[in-house]
Amino acid sequence: MSNVKMTYDPTMFELSDNIDRDNFIIATYAYQGKTTTNALKQSFALAVEQSTGTWLPVPEETPEVRKEHVARVCGIYEVPNHSWCIPDDTKERAWIIQIGFPVANFSVQFAMLLTATVGNISGGGKLKLVDISFPKCWLEAFDGPKYGVEGVRELLGVKERPLVNNMIKPCCGLTPEVTADIAYEVALGGVDLIKDDELIANAAYSKIEDRVSAVMDALKRADDKKGEKTIYTFNITDTPDQAKRNAEKAIKAGANGLMLNCWTLGLDACRDIIKEFDVPFLFHPDLTGSLYVSHDYGLSTELIQAKLPRLAGFDMGIVLSPYGKFPMIEDKFQQVCMTHLAPYHNIKRSLPMPGGGTTQGHIEEVMTKFGTDVVIAAGGAVIGHPDGAVAGGKAFRQGIDIVLNGGHLNDEETVKQYPELKAALDAFGLYEEEKHGIFDLKE
Repeated sequence: MSNVKMTYDPTMFELSDNIDRDNFIIATYAYQGKTTTNALKQSFALAVEQSTGTWLPVPEETPEVRKEHVARVCGIYEVPNHSWCIPDDTKERAWIIQIGFPVANFSVQFAMLLTATVGNISGGGKLKLVDISFPKCWLEAFDGPKYGVEGVRELLGVKERPLVNNMIKPCCGLTPEVTADIAYEVALGGVDLIKDDELIANAAYSKIEDRVSAVMDALKRADDKKGEKTIYTFNITDTPDQAKRNAEKAIKAGANGLMLNCWTLGLDACRDIIKEFDVPFLFHPDLTGSLYVSHDYGLSTELIQAKLPRLAGFDMGIVLSPYGKFPMIEDKFQQVCMTHLAPYHNIKRSLPMPGGGTTQGHIEEVMTKFGTDVVIAAGGAVIGHPDGAVAGGKAFRQGIDIVLNGGHLNDEETVKQYPELKAALDAFGLYEEEKHGIFDLKE
């Protein structure tokens, strides 16, 4: 037997073509380091840190333990890919690193998955988790959305057009009765989905059962009058136990949709609640900005606003858009929405819901990007319409109909035939005329 001491354990390195995709979860990272960084050494250190070992060998980290449980380095790709020399003006080097984690290391759950893939190493330098690829055995253990795109459409009786959502405003402080009055007008305008604001759940001034009872009574009257259905997603976020009790109270009072602030509550808690209640669930992206806003750290937007919530079972998810208040790169925003809609083994498609400053002037832009399988979400553009909430909802439906029929919202002759839409466009403008949002980090 050779006594040569190697600089790395060869059992930890596998070509990506060779790694057993049925028994490994593949995590992909963007990593930046100094020009003197040894990416191979760093990659192995990351893999060991997040599986069997630590910064020095320990007695019980035997070859047998490593064979079964150590993470594998299966890809190191420098961008740009230097081979002969590093240019003198280079300040940092950047890599895409792929590490395979044995599925035997943890059960099918989010908490330990994230502990392994982005745990301690999240504090170890400029490292960002950009994707996770799961084996089929893992995906088959997740139910995913109960309804998804097709199921929500069936509940509403809407076959093809984009759906319209409204966020109740003001965000908090409304009694159940006032909330119901607003919801009645919004629904009457033709809005398909209405959601609680994320800032209200089971508040003392608006108990969940009281709000559900008042709102669902109002929606029944509106639906009977307009001849269409409306789903209201009530926010039940709380501690895990109380959120479940809130859900029970809401369903008993007649709720036909529920909402959770997913990342503040936790993916596993959300998954457990979603399994128990047979209504569509909406994901709200609270906290996600702190997880993705850095270019160098955290998790990718696609993971936290689409892929992982979809796995947890959410039928719909709000996606922060580049159209108004929040900074989001256009192509990144589109990729997040596509992650909701792309085929994904046994997991149903979920509905992306672009929001955050969206107005009637964005209808054509959104439909051009995503077609009809999208929810156009607006708060102030419905409730703050110059002629009231009913007109605000009608304006969205009018704009959608124009685009579905091949028209354009910059066609003045067409738009002037629809007074509600014209008033909205006059007040809020078309997409190409908009300024940066109030939270735009570039200003």
